[in-house]
Amino acid sequence: MSELRKTSLFKAHEKHGGKIVNFSGWALPVQYEGLTAEHESVRNFAGLFDVSHMGEVEVKGKEAFDFVQNLVTNDVSVLEDNQVIYTFMCYHHGGIVDDLLVYKFTNNHFFLVINASNIEKDFKWMKENVGSYEVEVTNISDDVSEMAIQGPNAQKILQKLTDTELSEIGFFYCKRDVKIGSANCLVSRTGYTGEDGFEIYISHDDAESVWDKLMEAGKEYGLKPAGLGARDTLRFEAALPLYGNELSEDITPLEAGLGFFVKLDKENFIGKESLVKQKEEGLKRKIVGFEMIDKGIPRHGYDVMADGKKIGFVTTGYAAPTVNKNIGLAMVDIEYAKLETPIEIKVRKRILKAKVVSKRFYTKKYKK
Repeated sequence: MSELRKTSLFKAHEKHGGKIVNFSGWALPVQYEGLTAEHESVRNFAGLFDVSHMGEVEVKGKEAFDFVQNLVTNDVSVLEDNQVIYTFMCYHHGGIVDDLLVYKFTNNHFFLVINASNIEKDFKWMKENVGSYEVEVTNISDDVSEMAIQGPNAQKILQKLTDTELSEIGFFYCKRDVKIGSANCLVSRTGYTGEDGFEIYISHDDAESVWDKLMEAGKEYGLKPAGLGARDTLRFEAALPLYGNELSEDITPLEAGLGFFVKLDKENFIGKESLVKQKEEGLKRKIVGFEMIDKGIPRHGYDVMADGKKIGFVTTGYAAPTVNKNIGLAMVDIEYAKLETPIEIKVRKRILKAKVVSKRFYTKKYKK
């Protein structure tokens, strides 16, 4: 693992017995105690994740708002200062460059959080599309550590370590200059698990100390360190997409069923023309939820069949711990996208029965 990049929390992962794997070139824990135990801890108590591998880009300048508004599919004009929005960057053909969070500090200062595997590609795309906008776009990924505390006890635990009134941070809002001990942090409340929780952006020097403080403060509230495995099962149950699975340059946000985050009535954004055309012509395929009827666990990439032919592919599949079912998400031809439609999943050499169901596998428990 010596050739892999290590986050500032690597020693903490070793201390807690993390099983380290290669994730997008980073040495990160896939699990500690075990995926199911960590998953259930987040659902019932709290879990602490290292997400320092995520990318961060700062956009500053007098035309920062105009640049970001043209860059992404969602409408940044609705944001108050210190509010956050989920959105996409699209290519001109409508495929997805990445999904990201846009933090608006002011009209002249934005903070974009992007996926670890896409940092170089995303930053290059942003720079290529600066054009004549008077903005400064800076990749600060190497300067920022990030951890996320998620679960119903997250607020109680973090509140023990800060004088900032966390109940005043609404869902998809952030607060700057939050003191956790002596550390100065950006704290937001967005979540990627279906549970309430906070993201803490912090300097590398302070990250391990704050992690240790959180683990100590969380002892009485059932806090466990959680790895990449639980992160994926949690986000999947909450029907939250993952780049490389439900999202890619070959999949548009409309096909992914995420048109809510694409504001086609916005004056302009990169990819708008193609997405308008796709909506007008009608979708030919769409991502749906499905549930296994026959016994078997669906996996990413498995073929989806119906009427003796291939009609799509599984984007994510699991034996989901909370809902206790074998379920998945799949891209299927549009005529098979209706609820209760019988389909089949090719699991290795077996053809197993399944049916299309709502993607709402788990009811999200976010702070309103």
